[in-house]
Amino acid sequence: MFRIGQVAIPLAALLIASAVAAAEKAPFTWKEPRIGAGVFSDGLGMLDREREEYADNLAIHAVNEVARTKASAASLEKARRYLALSLHLAPRNKRALVANYQLSRGVVPEPVESDYSSEVLARLLFTRSQVLRQQKGPENVLLSRYFTELAAELDPRNEDAVYASELQRLDHGRLDWKMLTDVKDARDTSLSEPAGGGDLP
Repeated sequence: MFRIGQVAIPLAALLIASAVAAAEKAPFTWKEPRIGAGVFSDGLGMLDREREEYADNLAIHAVNEVARTKASAASLEKARRYLALSLHLAPRNKRALVANYQLSRGVVPEPVESDYSSEVLARLLFTRSQVLRQQKGPENVLLSRYFTELAAELDPRNEDAVYASELQRLDHGRLDWKMLTDVKDARDTSLSEPAGGGDLP
């Protein structure tokens, strides 16, 4: 009986350790952002190079947040928004595309060295949002609202960004991120519609 007990205890410990290890390696759930043809056209008040730079920095922040928290649910939700905006600005952005690919396969991306802290990135986004708003036009104003909200989220101590974000919320309601993360592709509807615009004989 003593010998059976000696074997049973390590076996139970081994099973528990295996269960814990399996739980740690369990793949996380990643819902890829669907950006369709993109919300922002060439008429957006930003040069292509600038769009690429902002897309890079948004993607880097998303990657580092996921890596830092080991793919927590909150970081993945945040990353989905950041990567979606990144791809709307620059659909071929390398960092955003690679991060999305890795996450879709259950791989936590490696952290990336960044030139900007969250506070500095918040200031850049907020300053750019002000310029976009002055440029006017539907696309510029829309991006200005997204940048303002992100600036407040990145640095809640930035009182100007927080105040502007709260004014937006009071005047226009909360931003609908599904406009960026869950864009319905025209091809989705065309596949379900009969040929000839739906006119049946």
